[in-house]
Amino acid sequence: MDSVSGWERGKSSNLDGWWVESERKFRWPEEYLVEAEGEVEAPIVDLAGFIAGDEEATRAAAALVSQACLSHGFFQVINHGIDSGLMGEALLHSDAFFKLPLHRKLSVGAGTGTGTKGGSLWGYSGAHTHRFSSRLPWKETLSFPFPHTYTNYFSSNIGQDFAHAGVVFHKYCEGMKELGLKLMELLGISLGVDRRHYRDFFEDGKCIMRCNYYPPCQDPSLVLGTGPHSDPTSLTILHQDQVGGLQVFLHNKWRFLPPLPNALLINIGDTFTALSNGRYKSCVHRAVVKRYMERRSLAFFVCPKEDKVVRPPQDLVVRDGTKMYPDFTWSDFLHFTQNHYRADDATLHNFTHWFLSSKPTH
Repeated sequence: MDSVSGWERGKSSNLDGWWVESERKFRWPEEYLVEAEGEVEAPIVDLAGFIAGDEEATRAAAALVSQACLSHGFFQVINHGIDSGLMGEALLHSDAFFKLPLHRKLSVGAGTGTGTKGGSLWGYSGAHTHRFSSRLPWKETLSFPFPHTYTNYFSSNIGQDFAHAGVVFHKYCEGMKELGLKLMELLGISLGVDRRHYRDFFEDGKCIMRCNYYPPCQDPSLVLGTGPHSDPTSLTILHQDQVGGLQVFLHNKWRFLPPLPNALLINIGDTFTALSNGRYKSCVHRAVVKRYMERRSLAFFVCPKEDKVVRPPQDLVVRDGTKMYPDFTWSDFLHFTQNHYRADDATLHNFTHWFLSSKPTH
C-alpha cells in the first residue's frame, strides 16, 4: 500500500475522530507499551498428510503440535484445505464493510439481528467503546456467530449490496469450522486421548467469526490495536494480511510473529487449556498498529456449545494425578468475560477464583 494513501485513509477513520475527542481513552500505560525484541517463527505444521489419512504424517504433525502447545500455544498450518481464493474474497468483503460510512456500520451495531442473549458480542464495534472506558483498542470489529444464515443477515442489516458478502462468509465459516474440527482431532492425538474426543465435543459448538480492521494511527507509540491477552475461547484460526503487527509474549519478552503467506495461524485459548487439564498453554498476544498502514485480519474462534461442561478427559486427569480447574460451562466463562472481566493474560486464573467464590456453600 502506498503510505500516503494509507495515511489519508487513516485520517478519515472513526478512531481518528474519537482520538481527537478523547485522546486519553486510547492511551495505554507505559508498562503495556514495552517494545518487542526481534521475531519468533511459529512452528509450521503441514496438514496434507493428516487430512489424507497418512498415519506417519499424522504422527509427525501431532508431535509438532504437542511441542508448540506445551511450550507457548501457537503454530501455523499449511495445506489446510481452505481455498486461498475464498480467503482473499472474505478479506475483500471485510475491507468493503469497514470502508462504509459510519451510519451504515452502526446499522449492524451490537446485538443487531441475531436474537442472541448478551447481544453485545455480535455486530459492529468501534474500539469496543460500548464496553470499555479506558485503554481502548485501536481497531474496529465486526463479529457474528456461526452457524448462522449470513445472506439475510448481511443484506437486511447492511444492504442488498452486501448479499454476496453473506454468501462468501457463510462458505468461509463452514470451511473454518470443519478445519477447526480437524484440528481438534489432531489435538486429541497429540495429547494421547481418543482422537475423536475433542472433535465430538465441538461438533455442535457455536463459533465466533470476527473481522478486524486496524486503521493507521497518528501516534502508534501511545496505543495498542489489541492489549495483552489470551483468547478465552478454545481455538483461534487467524487469517491475516501481510502487513504484520501481531506479537506474542515468549520467555518474558514481546516478539513479533511475522505472517506467512497462505498459512493460517492457530493459537490455543483458555477454554482448551482447561480441556487439556492445563497442559496446553493459551497464547498471550497483542497487536500493534502503524502510522501509515492499515492492517486487517479475520479471526475464527472455535467454541463449544454454551451448555457443554468443560472438563478434561478422565485419562488425562489420571495421568496428571490432579484436576487443574473446576467443571464449568462455556456460557459461564463467556458471561464472566463479557460482564465481569476484561480478557487479559490471567483470565482463566481469575475466572476460576470468581467461579469458585460465587458458588453457593452448604
